[in-house]
Amino acid sequence: MEVYKIKNIAGHLAKGFLSNPLTPVIAIAILLLGFLSLEIMPREEDPQIEVSGGSIIVAIPGATPSEITNVIIKPLERRIREIKGVEHVYGTAMNNVGMINVQYFIGQNREASNLKLYDKVMQNMDQLPKGTMMPLVKPFDIDIDIPILTVAFYKAGNAEIDTIRLYKIIRELQQSINALDDVAKTTLKGVKRPQFNILVDLHKLAAYHISLGQVTQAVKSISTNAPEIDTTTTDGKLIVFGVQNALDDVEDLNELIIAQYRGSPIYLKNIAKVEYNYDIQNYDSASITYQESMHGEKHVSSHDKEESGPILFRDAGDQITMTIAKLKGTNAVNIAQRAIEEITKSKEELLKNGVGFIVTRNYGDRANEAVNELVHHLLITILIIALILVPFLGWRESLVVTIAVPMILATTLFIALMTDQTINRITLFAFLLSLGLIVDDAIIVIENIHRRLHLKESEELEFDEIIIQATDEIGPSTNIATIAIMLTMIPMGFVGGMMGQFMKPIPLNVPVALGVSLFVAYVFAPYLARKFIKFESHAKPVKEEN
Repeated sequence: MEVYKIKNIAGHLAKGFLSNPLTPVIAIAILLLGFLSLEIMPREEDPQIEVSGGSIIVAIPGATPSEITNVIIKPLERRIREIKGVEHVYGTAMNNVGMINVQYFIGQNREASNLKLYDKVMQNMDQLPKGTMMPLVKPFDIDIDIPILTVAFYKAGNAEIDTIRLYKIIRELQQSINALDDVAKTTLKGVKRPQFNILVDLHKLAAYHISLGQVTQAVKSISTNAPEIDTTTTDGKLIVFGVQNALDDVEDLNELIIAQYRGSPIYLKNIAKVEYNYDIQNYDSASITYQESMHGEKHVSSHDKEESGPILFRDAGDQITMTIAKLKGTNAVNIAQRAIEEITKSKEELLKNGVGFIVTRNYGDRANEAVNELVHHLLITILIIALILVPFLGWRESLVVTIAVPMILATTLFIALMTDQTINRITLFAFLLSLGLIVDDAIIVIENIHRRLHLKESEELEFDEIIIQATDEIGPSTNIATIAIMLTMIPMGFVGGMMGQFMKPIPLNVPVALGVSLFVAYVFAPYLARKFIKFESHAKPVKEEN
């Protein structure tokens, strides 16, 4: 009988691994790597989209919104639009201050774009009117502004702790959480920050012939940050905010010299009232209600009423909410867990000071639940595929295909780990999407082996020869069909904007899974077929020579 000549890579792979003792070792290694990748890969509920930009804040004391628009917003907007990589520019004018928000194109280098924005603003300072305060250029990143953990701190029970003391305690805890690895940002909301509040009498300013700008410059000279000003009060007074960490007490600030009038110094106390309080701009505060049992146990509640029985619903009163965000590409589950552990370590100290806390949102738990749920659905889908194949191919052939599927997914997961991807709902959706495609190659190989076993010309062939020929025979058509499907995924990789970033795991992982499916179909499917499918009933035994 003429010796069969292998024509393509499918046959060569099948022949090379069919009787190789390393084949089962490689298979086990692939499954282990896939399992480890599933455990090691950073988990998040959705892909973290990198959208960067910056805010420019420019203050002119005493200027109206119309003046701010004409002399600040419009000139700077024209200059900022000249920066390469800027997609949108939004300007907002208020009393005394203008704000310009800049959004970069997705994919632009964050650091380089922020530097260009700062340079552009500084280069055009000479075009801004006299009396303009130094602009504040503040970068922002949407990807790190989305919190993975939200914790609310409140006055526990009847604890006698003022709002300023509450803020200082939580501020110290915030610093320890900031020091944790992979924590990008922490913020405090609903806080009443301690500071000096200056209430300036506008009538006294007029009497001494002092401008608001003089007051602002004097306060600015001793404050750590430029004060924010609001002139919308109806009682003829003006409030200056943000005088922090410069002086120790009210009396020192009262003695601040603002100007001279007829040879005599005019002190701040002559034109304003100074008080040590908290940031009175922060009018809004969240409301927390917790359940308190007769035994002192507390539980979060969304109700604001008493319930019959031993459970009472109490208002937590003043509260501070801490939000924690992670760096892009890091594990939301681990970071949230470490942050909670850090807070829990301070639980006794917090309770000692009369501070309770409630975890109101845990993105890490949600991410873990979402990933576990999709993995569960993935396993169910594989089982369904196996059951569908049984009536058409037989249970042995179906078993071979079923074993091949986790090997494909394991290899794809490992490649995703090596390319710094995270496992999230979109990544797992890509696996689910490709599941019906990746089984095709193994099915084609097994089905052709099954077909060749029943051909008359195969009766004189050995088992290995039948498998190699059957695999080699379907190689060209299977390669072309798989590559064609892979190419259909490529256009999705060129989708721009936020949607492109969000759906990026699909064009990254589906073609990889399809490519891996070819390798598994040509290497492991023939090997498994040789182990599980009975050939003896179809092949003619080889006669021994005397």
